Amino acid sequence: MNRSNVLPQSIYTTMVSTLWPREQSQRVIRNIILAIFGSMLLTASAKIQIPFYPVPQTMQTMAVLILGMIYGWRLGAATVLLYLAEGAFGLPVFAGTPEKGIGLAYMMHTTGGYLVGFVLAAIVCGGLAERGWDRKPSTTALAMLLGNIVIYIPGLIWLSLFVGTEKAIQFGLIPFMLGDIVKLILAAVSLPLIWSALKSK
Repeated sequence: MNRSNVLPQSIYTTMVSTLWPREQSQRVIRNIILAIFGSMLLTASAKIQIPFYPVPQTMQTMAVLILGMIYGWRLGAATVLLYLAEGAFGLPVFAGTPEKGIGLAYMMHTTGGYLVGFVLAAIVCGGLAERGWDRKPSTTALAMLLGNIVIYIPGLIWLSLFVGTEKAIQFGLIPFMLGDIVKLILAAVSLPLIWSALKSK
């Protein structure tokens, strides 16, 4: 029996592999460089606040989702885990650090669930991108939406342990929904455009 007729042909090349192809022997070095760069990007995205209604927004959730889509699920998750490890060792990489604390004490406080959600979202978005979901606006938007949901579920559950379910939704979800929609639209437009540009070369 021909295996090609049995196995699903669903795995696509990630954007980073298209932009920076490497042989197997050089892939580890490339991935280390990309993970370090990605962790720096996540730090920057956490620190920069953009004025927005009803509350100022950072670009961190978008950075997590985009990295997952561009890197694929393995490298995307590894990058987020590196970022979390940096924070766990006391580096001020999170939003509100060092003012609101650093290290594991900060990570175990009210935003800890969202940090767990970052890893899960990178896996979800990266896995969908490896199935071609980042090539069309509709599927890119859906992948970003699912990634956001995966971030909010553990985030709100953990936050509710501190403030209760009603306040968790009031302060941990509703103020950010409009900003998330804008970020979703930006990603749904930009990623397919980049793929179109790559195909035209």
